[in-house]
Amino acid sequence: MISTIEILKVSGRALMTNKMRSFLTTLGIIIGVGAVIAAFAVGQGANSVIDRQISMLGSNFMYIFPDRSSVGSYSNPRYLTVSDAEAIERECSGTEAVAPLVQTSAQAIYGNANWSSEINGSTPGFSIVREWTVESGRDLLDGDVRAGSKVCVLGRTVADKLFEEEDPIGKVIRIRTVPFTVVGVFASKGRSMGGYDQDDFILAPITTVQRRLTRNANTGRVGAIMVKGVSMRALDYLEVQINELLRERHRIRPDRQNDFSVMNISQILDMRKKATQTMSLLLGAIAVISLVVGGIGIMNIMLVSVTERTREIGIRMAVGAKSGDIRLQFLIEAVTLSLLGGMLGILLGMAAGFGLSKIMQSPPIFGVESILLAFVFSALVGVGFGFYPAWKASLLSPIDALKYE
Repeated sequence: MISTIEILKVSGRALMTNKMRSFLTTLGIIIGVGAVIAAFAVGQGANSVIDRQISMLGSNFMYIFPDRSSVGSYSNPRYLTVSDAEAIERECSGTEAVAPLVQTSAQAIYGNANWSSEINGSTPGFSIVREWTVESGRDLLDGDVRAGSKVCVLGRTVADKLFEEEDPIGKVIRIRTVPFTVVGVFASKGRSMGGYDQDDFILAPITTVQRRLTRNANTGRVGAIMVKGVSMRALDYLEVQINELLRERHRIRPDRQNDFSVMNISQILDMRKKATQTMSLLLGAIAVISLVVGGIGIMNIMLVSVTERTREIGIRMAVGAKSGDIRLQFLIEAVTLSLLGGMLGILLGMAAGFGLSKIMQSPPIFGVESILLAFVFSALVGVGFGFYPAWKASLLSPIDALKYE
């Protein structure tokens, strides 16, 4: 039997003799592996950005807001109120913090600088629920809310726009002609999933915002209630309690729908998980189809190669090559083409991943597992689709092969 080294040399010479055909044979594998690696890298990068942006909202987070579609359907519609928030904090187990919220927008002025920003009227629970860290100064206090104090905490963007190099703590800014003393500045969080600047806001006591800025006749009414649970697992049970409590407080009959809605951060994470699973299945299907198509291409070219090299096979058998040697030679050629296609596909996939990341605006994440899997799978494709041509070549009769024209 001919040595394996000799068979490798013969296989290498055969592939080098037909460089263009060898390249075209591997093209299907190159495109398949490259597409899969690029798609997975961009997908993982996008998921990473989404996870980071979701985490910026705060963990164990729940957002309750009036359901505008149902408010008008009641003869005596109810809105969310500060007392609703107090009842949730008092009567629902599993809450870490509750913060009613009133929002408006206004021009903030300091000296010759001015900046239009979002004004959040809330309580000290706001920073706990949304996981905001005070970088300098202090946060709101319960006493500020009870007294309706004209104090505020600035987001990093507002502080930079109004004060530049100056320390804002203790300075007085005007919001709709109302003077507010800056008592703190929040640490930066950056941009949200939609590209919104999360640091562009001012936090003030909810009582002050209601009385001085919104001038709402019903100062107890709020735009939303934010709730932080003690854990992610507690959110579902907490949501059930909140639904029962608010339905009772709003006197909603059993046959009526809620006049409020609840957005649970765990529901967002579940939706993201399902979307990721669907995307992974889709990419997996694309991978299988692409590599199978590439494998079929290898098999077809190898079958053509067997036909073209029939006389060569006959001569090799006549000088002592066994059927196993012939089978091994063609199998090595098929696997070599697959592995070569896999390596080139990896390089193509990485290049495409970096290119797509600029369009998607998220850095690609190349997992070692996906690269190794693509490489191993390309080798298996070579073995699987190269076996039949190799087996067919090994069955040729030396006499018939030498007679072949």
